[in-house]
Amino acid sequence: AGTEYLSFFDAVAPVVVADSIDMSVAFRRGRWGQEEDYINCPFTRERYEAFWNALVAAERALPHDFEDSPSWFEGCLPVEVMASRGIDTLRFGPLRPVGLPLPGTGEEAWAVVQLRQDNREGTLFNLVGFQTSLRWGEQERVFRMIPGLENAEFARLGVMHRNIYVNAPATLDKRLRFREGRTDLFLAGQITGVEGYMESTAMGCVAALNAAALVDGVPFPEWPRATSIGSLLHYLSDAEPKHFQPMNMNLGIMPKPERKIRNKALRCEYVAEAASKAFDSFLESLKADSQTDDCQSEISGER
Repeated sequence: AGTEYLSFFDAVAPVVVADSIDMSVAFRRGRWGQEEDYINCPFTRERYEAFWNALVAAERALPHDFEDSPSWFEGCLPVEVMASRGIDTLRFGPLRPVGLPLPGTGEEAWAVVQLRQDNREGTLFNLVGFQTSLRWGEQERVFRMIPGLENAEFARLGVMHRNIYVNAPATLDKRLRFREGRTDLFLAGQITGVEGYMESTAMGCVAALNAAALVDGVPFPEWPRATSIGSLLHYLSDAEPKHFQPMNMNLGIMPKPERKIRNKALRCEYVAEAASKAFDSFLESLKADSQTDDCQSEISGER
């Protein structure tokens, strides 16, 4: 069982009520002047250092069966874990102030906490990058040290949960079945070793199509490597089992362009176009297989 399943701990950020934010301190602005559904809370150097000291010293809520050194998903680290890596880690991460000049002066703050609109009505805002495992009382104490949130009303405090996943490259075949076990049992969702809502849903789609193919007695769908789903499946089967970690969709797991493209935006366009063409061809092949199966069923029925 040691290599059959693993787990990591994930955390959720707090949400505050919009009317409780002090807008005489905070200001609305998107980074680099883009979308304005963000509220920004600017730190001076002194207030940031006081906040950082309180954050790294705050008491954390650990599950009863917690080990001394938990396994966190690197793409969603608790804010206090990031802070513990150095006083400037947050300033160069989720609290980076670049592209958010202060109103009136145009100067750059020492650090900025961004709040993102959490519902359509704009009555709730979540603290971007502030997923946390702090005890609830500590969250209210420490996060009210953020400028503009001194009297914030928390609609939801951060929580932590365990996510279980299998060591896919060591235990699963390319159809998301255990290599040693039932051939009609397909895993789906996050347990396969992917991270993210879309990625988990995609693995559910893969499992469903594989199950349908098995029932119908037709070949399993062959997802093109150039597609996002194909690249995720490739990662699950090709990653190094000893160091396997959950993966979300990113350019790094997609096939490299045939020619070197330095500009990231142009590289994304190239990869997206290739993926779209490959996916269209994949859908056509599914339709063709379905039509062939229907014809064979009709012939069998006539006989």
